[in-house]
Amino acid sequence: MRNFIWLVIFILAIPKGFSQLQLSKFEEIDSLQKVEKRKVIVFIHTNWCKYCTVMQSKTFKNEIVQNEINERFYFISFDAEEKQKIVFNKNTFVYKPNGDNSGIHELAIELGTINNQINYPVLCVLNDKNEIVFQHNSYLNAKQLIKILKSIK
Repeated sequence: MRNFIWLVIFILAIPKGFSQLQLSKFEEIDSLQKVEKRKVIVFIHTNWCKYCTVMQSKTFKNEIVQNEINERFYFISFDAEEKQKIVFNKNTFVYKPNGDNSGIHELAIELGTINNQINYPVLCVLNDKNEIVFQHNSYLNAKQLIKILKSIK
């Protein structure tokens, strides 16, 4: 009995917050949609963008944000400067250099361009047919993102 009490105390003392976002890849989306139709959230970011880093370290670490995304969406975290070829939605997208050490992936342009420009971070939501249904191109804190997620039907 004494061991049981200690076990219960130990379990209750474990800090909550071990949840994390379930990440998907573009190449998996078609297969996942066949299992369960969901909207897809694509978070387009770069390593040098300070607002992107804050969203990754704070907004997407929020337990409510994680639960909402994991329950209702597929989530892709996409580096706009990714150099790997990606096949998505029956199209092949590649990295396009635009200087000595800079460039952008065609898929980031395709999903992240708003009013003929791309500003990071970008939150893009696709429906189950891979059509853009929502785009936002600036920092979102957890409260703002939760509001957006709840509004997406």
